[in-house]
Amino acid sequence: MSDQNPTAVATDDLPEQMRVRREKLERLKAAGIDPYPVGFPRTTTLADLRAKYPDLPADTATGDRVGVTGRVVLSRTGGKLCFATLRDGTGDLQVMLSLDKLGEERLADWKADIDLGDHVGVEGEVITSKRGELSVMVDRWELTAKCLRPLPDKHKGLTDPEARVRQRYVDLIVNPEAREMLQLRSRVVSSLRRTFEQRGFIEVETPMLQPIHGGANARPFKTHINAYDMELYLRIATELYLKRLMVGGTEKIFEINRNFRNEGADATHNPEFTAIESYEAYGDYDTQAELTRELILNAAKDALGTTVVKGLDQHGEEVEIDLAEPWGQVSVYPGISEHLGVEVTPETSVDELRKLADAHGIPYEKQWGHGQIVLEMVERLLEHNAIKPTFIRDYPTEVSPLTRQHRSVPGVAEKWDLVIFGTEVATAYSELIDPVEQRARLTAQSLLAAGGDVEAMQLDEDFLRALEYAMPPTGGMGMGVDRLIMLLTGKNIRETVLFPLVKPE
Repeated sequence: MSDQNPTAVATDDLPEQMRVRREKLERLKAAGIDPYPVGFPRTTTLADLRAKYPDLPADTATGDRVGVTGRVVLSRTGGKLCFATLRDGTGDLQVMLSLDKLGEERLADWKADIDLGDHVGVEGEVITSKRGELSVMVDRWELTAKCLRPLPDKHKGLTDPEARVRQRYVDLIVNPEAREMLQLRSRVVSSLRRTFEQRGFIEVETPMLQPIHGGANARPFKTHINAYDMELYLRIATELYLKRLMVGGTEKIFEINRNFRNEGADATHNPEFTAIESYEAYGDYDTQAELTRELILNAAKDALGTTVVKGLDQHGEEVEIDLAEPWGQVSVYPGISEHLGVEVTPETSVDELRKLADAHGIPYEKQWGHGQIVLEMVERLLEHNAIKPTFIRDYPTEVSPLTRQHRSVPGVAEKWDLVIFGTEVATAYSELIDPVEQRARLTAQSLLAAGGDVEAMQLDEDFLRALEYAMPPTGGMGMGVDRLIMLLTGKNIRETVLFPLVKPE
């Protein structure tokens, strides 16, 4: 047994296609061929080559010799002529391998050694086939990376949603829509940055590991730092650190950030998600509405080339809306009053709210106060029916601990949520800058946390100390980047995030 090849023994339990590929790998190594060389002299990408020759007539020889690389995704093997389609990070292109150009030995090597999924490099002349297909007539080729697992069936592709998420690398190889999603996401993020920079904002970075969690009502992930022997949290929001920067005099700032919330996962939530948060001195929630509209419209134009998007209405029917049309707005209390047929105000008692909720089938928990019940009513009555872009404004103060009291309406705070196709996309505040009032609000939150509310914010003494150095009047906005991409594409979050968190197989 000691003389047996351990690799050969390991292949015995493999599926046949994988075993055959492993055997090819060993044969190539035994022949002195490196199946994973350091590189190949590529002179152009496949997309650039197509752009250079967009309209060549059929059966044309250009005299242009190139070196290109890519994964073999299609292959047709004939007697004296073989065809293959290569795919690099920019597109696809046909290559042709002939007995005349390669010789008998190298053509036979291609047929024997190359499988679908292999990476290769080829050199040759740019031509068009007799059918007019832009191609490279190969006179030299090399294997650049041997693929040991077969690709999914070329006709069926990778269709299982769970497999597409777990094996995103395979999804990107075989599914054009996955590659387009990757490109679209990049265009959206670039557009967001560009819009902020054109408005004079600067991009900053704040800590992901935080000794105190705050900036939102959410359950955090906990971790431990050995160097300091202390507990830390993965951030649930960037707000409190960005406000420290506002105190320091950086008047227009934004951060594209990764946040972590130890909560449920569904079609619109992932425990790890991308958000964008911004602050503007001497702005308020009205200026942030203008900014948010500009950000979303520019992202749609840059990513899609249009402001028209499709989604589902409250009845589950697909509808089309134009984001460039005027956006609506509704205030919380007048809005839910209209749906309930009874006037609801910040002074409405908890008992009365419970009766209204019972009468209209709106669930609530017995420990909820006025603000929490109103939030549930907003979700059920206003958000669910907001298909076109709608700013839902002026939330109860008691559930808006970081937001300024409304300048003219008692009991509500200057906060809005932007809802499109029934889903919250962004939120904004006229920020609370009074350090005394902020301390009282966060103290109330800390008491809730001490009482067992895992989503309540903790008392952040350093943040409160910063506010005591005076933060200017400020408007702040937060937007879910994943939610924005979902809006633009009509896809769920598992399709828009490259690697969503999944349970182990």
